[in-house]
Amino acid sequence: MKKITIALMLILSGSVFSQVSVGAPIQQNNKWTFGGGIGLGFGSNSAFYLQASPRVGYRLTDDLEAGVIGSVSWQTSKYYSSTMFGAGPFANYYFARSFYVGANLQHYFIDYKDKFYDYKDHREETALYLGGGYMQRIGGNSFMQIGVMYNVLWKENSSVFSSGLVPNIGFVVGL
Repeated sequence: MKKITIALMLILSGSVFSQVSVGAPIQQNNKWTFGGGIGLGFGSNSAFYLQASPRVGYRLTDDLEAGVIGSVSWQTSKYYSSTMFGAGPFANYYFARSFYVGANLQHYFIDYKDKFYDYKDHREETALYLGGGYMQRIGGNSFMQIGVMYNVLWKENSSVFSSGLVPNIGFVVGL
């Protein structure tokens, strides 16, 4: 079921972004970029996960972009629920218009509720993600980004995240 859901979301998001003037000449007169990613997941014990991470950037040069990224996620199951908001700056360096390396600093605000023990918690955590990946042109100046980031501030016993490694798929328009 998870594989079908992930494949369906990729196809839907690809079709939405493919509407951006496929085959049109690349316009480099606007330096603003827009994009982000979405996530959706299902699991055992009635688990449901929804995440969105919009981003706005500015091309400082043809190969260097900096901006602000946000994230919001909701998770719920039979036993717990959580809401997480995050925001912070990012920078990406692009080479050969097919690859990128980047850094992303996020500060998260997390509200957690354990339904079984009736326990509530509010935490904050900062993450510094470093990584990179591959870019695939999907039309005009629009790209799909597939990559991996690692949170270099992640600590196994004190983080709300289960791992420091984060695979990602996103879209950006304006490169």
